[in-house]
Amino acid sequence: MKEEGVDTVFGYPGGAIIDIYDQLVQSDIQHIRVRHEQGAVHAADGYARASGKVGVCLVTSGPGATNTVSGIASAYMDSIPIVVLTGQVPTQLIGNDAFQEVDIVGITRPCTKHNYLVKNVEDLARILKEAFYIARSGRPGPVLVDLPKDVVQASTTYKPIKSVSLRAYNPTYVPNMKQLPKAVKLIKEAKRPLVFAGGGVILSGAAKQLTAFAKKIQAPVTGSLMGLGSFPGTDPLWLGMIGMHGTYRANMSSGECDLLIAVGVRFDDRVTGKIDAFARKANIIHIDIDPTSIRKNIPVTVPIVGDCKITLEKLNDLLDKEDPGDLKEQRGPWLRQIEEWRSTRPLAYEQKDVIIKPQFVIEKLYELTKGDAIITTEVGQNQMWAAQYYHFDRPNCF
Repeated sequence: MKEEGVDTVFGYPGGAIIDIYDQLVQSDIQHIRVRHEQGAVHAADGYARASGKVGVCLVTSGPGATNTVSGIASAYMDSIPIVVLTGQVPTQLIGNDAFQEVDIVGITRPCTKHNYLVKNVEDLARILKEAFYIARSGRPGPVLVDLPKDVVQASTTYKPIKSVSLRAYNPTYVPNMKQLPKAVKLIKEAKRPLVFAGGGVILSGAAKQLTAFAKKIQAPVTGSLMGLGSFPGTDPLWLGMIGMHGTYRANMSSGECDLLIAVGVRFDDRVTGKIDAFARKANIIHIDIDPTSIRKNIPVTVPIVGDCKITLEKLNDLLDKEDPGDLKEQRGPWLRQIEEWRSTRPLAYEQKDVIIKPQFVIEKLYELTKGDAIITTEVGQNQMWAAQYYHFDRPNCF
């Protein structure tokens, strides 16, 4: 774990993993003990979102392991890199309904990017190396490693593993260069372009490249809930969040645009509503590192499989070499229409003297912090108010 850059582990001790805890207290890795295993996995998830590193969770067998499932599913849906280490009964007791035995590998198979049951201590170093590699690479996600008690009690000589090569897992980082000129052509021809940014922009560290891209092509930007912070929330080109709880201007823009440039998004139902009515007038360019996300929900004109940061860098380079003409003048009527939507149908609430509205509180929080804060919400209306009324100017803070 130290070789993987782990400095913090969130967990709750138990008999099946007490031997790991005996060693952990002798290391300089910080352990944060939670009061419930679900708290450990959510904390590891939050740590990963805020730091950009892999979050690590350590729990015991049986109910300790099953208590992590909600947090694992959350990380899986949002593509958050975490490694969950679970205790397990000794290998000779697996399948015998032993005390606190559950098939956590089977239970979490639908909601992990990959998972392992370690059967031999000789495989442990390789499996942990693979687990961190899989969690952070490509489209990130949770990886679970199940550790039988006899395996963690066994001894072996540790040999550092420098790199990982998995025959069946090779994410595509560099986009197909034949697709990029097609995208540039559509961008130059568009009169009403719209950039739609998702969590993939933040996960790939592409916020700077996205901002440069949007300004270069003079296109307004909207974002999913996961994409908040990928583009400065106080920039004039920012439209706010799109979808069911989004702004009027963002949703009108998606309906009226003639080109939608989707970067690191999955087009979930909260964004699209009726699929056949979403962005009906637009050609769609979709950039994503996960090929299964492209055309999964929405048909697209130009699919580009690749890392968001690398792809945007290459698109920016191509646009620099082109003569796109006066895009600011070309986009003028479109930007004026959006400004009309912004001014006539802004987000609004009625603040009376006696009752302090949550929206008012969130606006005051922004005034006090100027965006220099990490905002954490529960799921529900409070989350939507935060997304609407707090201006996220940088990534990894929501």
